Amino acid sequence: MKRPRRRLRNRLMLAFGGFAVLVAGLFGLYAMSFMYATEDAFFEAALQEEAVALERARRAHGRWETPRSPYMKVYTALAQFPDDLRERYQREFWREEFAGRDGRHYHIKTLSASNPADGAWLVAEVSRQLVVRPIRDRVLQLLAWSAAAVLALALAIAYWLARRTAAPLARLATQVGSITPQHLPVLAVPERSDDEIGLVAQGVSDLVERIRTFIGREREFTRDASHELRTPLAVIGSTSERLLEEPGLSPAGRQHLIHLRQSALQLERTVAMLLSLARETQDAPPMTGPVAVLPLLERVILDQAVLLEGKSIELDIDVPSDVHSELPEPVLHIVLSNLIGNAFAHTEAGRVRIGVDHGEHGRGTRLCIANSGYDIAPELLASVHRPYRRREGSAGLGLGLAIVRRLCERYRIDLDIQTLDGLTRVEFGLAPLAEAAK
Repeated sequence: MKRPRRRLRNRLMLAFGGFAVLVAGLFGLYAMSFMYATEDAFFEAALQEEAVALERARRAHGRWETPRSPYMKVYTALAQFPDDLRERYQREFWREEFAGRDGRHYHIKTLSASNPADGAWLVAEVSRQLVVRPIRDRVLQLLAWSAAAVLALALAIAYWLARRTAAPLARLATQVGSITPQHLPVLAVPERSDDEIGLVAQGVSDLVERIRTFIGREREFTRDASHELRTPLAVIGSTSERLLEEPGLSPAGRQHLIHLRQSALQLERTVAMLLSLARETQDAPPMTGPVAVLPLLERVILDQAVLLEGKSIELDIDVPSDVHSELPEPVLHIVLSNLIGNAFAHTEAGRVRIGVDHGEHGRGTRLCIANSGYDIAPELLASVHRPYRRREGSAGLGLGLAIVRRLCERYRIDLDIQTLDGLTRVEFGLAPLAEAAK
């Protein structure tokens, strides 16, 4: 069985781990933002309280007094600002917080006076009053260790959950992947069969049992059909041989008996081929060497000639006698019988041409059968190889091309069907694709 490229257990652990890292990162960001926001709010409150006191004293005494907090100063002109503050404030005068050089940090509060010209600024240099900055590294380390602990806990939970859910599902997938028509194991249903995995396992187990029963019935049918079909064919063959030994047969009668015996032998091989396809066995018919195409084609045309009775059809055969096929003879006979039979049956008048295409485009030697029959609708052409698919008015059952398609898939035969302006053209390779490409 092919191992899955993305295991469900790993995906569960990745999802839990990613979610844990995301949550830990968000809460760490929120914690740091809260700490800085709290610190800034403390300084803003201290500046506001000092500004109210200074403005009250200004109105009472007419001058700006010295702030009570030693880290605060009142400046009445921008020129009095520290150099690292003045330059930045002139560029960004709307801000109230600035980072200075050498670790200094400023908060600014504009003071109001009755005369706008007497305005001033309350500046707090809070580098020594900062609380978050000194402990920031320790807080980040604590958050990192907390995130690692949360990640480990999430992975542990994901692993436990994966063992509870993904492991039974993986075992079920392994068992299902090993199922073949020749090997139908008894699937083990999980102990907790009341959840979704248990229901799936039970359903697959029931399906396997139904398939096992169906295959058993199919094998019994193919065994009985093989016996019931081969027995009368053997009788026909042996009877034909005995009749050929009878004296006084006319030349025409002897020829008919020879044809009957050959047809019985060919039909016996065809039955064996169809039964092999029905059983889906991998045993191919034995190869007896390259098969001459022209003699087999002539026999098939004689067999299908009854379909030409009463029709004005010109038959054009252009197949050299040295053309051979690498396909097993029973396979080639079935393909030719169905394709030529279709060409004869679906042509009321006109021409049926059978020729050879000698390996254009590197595809190897191909047999071409063209007939001036009926146009096939595009939607029907795409599915004409399916069982019971046929054009309207056709007297067939729609099984011939389905059999041909299965044989082509089984023996790697390149088959191409085209129709245009009443001309249907069928091409197929006379060797399997792997050999034709050599």
